Amino acid sequence: MNPPEARYYSKLDTHRVHCELCPQSCTVAPGKSGFCLARENHDGTLVAANYGQATSVGMDPIEKKPLYHFYPGRDILSIGSWGCNFKCSFCQNVHISQQKATSEYVSPQQAVDMARGQASIGIAYTYNEPLIGIEYVQDTARLAHEAGLKNVLVTNGFINPEPLNDLLPLIDALNVDIKAMRDDFYRDLCKGRVRPVLDTAVAARKAAHVEITNLIIPDYNDSREELSQLADWVASNLGIDTPVHLSAYFPRHRLRANPTPPETIEMAYDLFRQRLHFVYVGNIISNSGTNTACSSCGRMLVERRGYSVQLVGLQGSTCGGCGAANNIIS
Repeated sequence: MNPPEARYYSKLDTHRVHCELCPQSCTVAPGKSGFCLARENHDGTLVAANYGQATSVGMDPIEKKPLYHFYPGRDILSIGSWGCNFKCSFCQNVHISQQKATSEYVSPQQAVDMARGQASIGIAYTYNEPLIGIEYVQDTARLAHEAGLKNVLVTNGFINPEPLNDLLPLIDALNVDIKAMRDDFYRDLCKGRVRPVLDTAVAARKAAHVEITNLIIPDYNDSREELSQLADWVASNLGIDTPVHLSAYFPRHRLRANPTPPETIEMAYDLFRQRLHFVYVGNIISNSGTNTACSSCGRMLVERRGYSVQLVGLQGSTCGGCGAANNIIS
């Protein structure tokens, strides 16, 4: 299939185009691609080069996104392509984010049919950065909603307000990766900026279920001051019932920081728990941040061992003991 014309761009002189999808604000010459690799100038027309080009398709536990308060214990069809509008020196998916990886075309209707055929709650747009392929996400998400399915974004949040506002009515839940609270971190390690990411999280919280992920990297974003700043920002701007997932760093790609010590994760967990009701620890063995307890009465609601999930205290989406909502959709 020939890639379709992209949305959110304007034409310039000499067949150049200006991409208006994200804050990278690329001017793309004929025959070239933008920063993300996924949007190409074909003779003065910007095209969505990775439209439907799936590098991976499969059923995942919803907790793997990670989303712990959105249909806990259920599976979701997950689909990803290639390209990214960041160039993180610590990227864990560099084989698909920084190059045109081997892919197979999956149409929007095929994705919806697969989700329905596998008893999925919906479709998660994930693995690479889904927002750089917004045309495919929009087309697929619209069909998914018509079929009664949910749509989930796992995203870095680096997008301009207009396309985001167009997309959000089609999205039911997001995990937004806030990598740090400092522009110099984003500039030096990701080739981006933090403010658009924070703005995306705030806009998304008004329209859908939102959870936040933070990867803690020794000597880069692991100080008590910065972790406290992020926790305070989430509490003030997204709400104290917003789930936050803290992850440990392991050396990947070009960055050669030391792996995150378990005691740093435990320290961060304690800091966040002073400000937020729901804090989780991922990708390390820990006694903290695994289960979900009611923020009102303390009753255990969801027990987790890895991706094995037991709903033990929920009555529908509320606590079976006191009736509190706990920001859970089930």
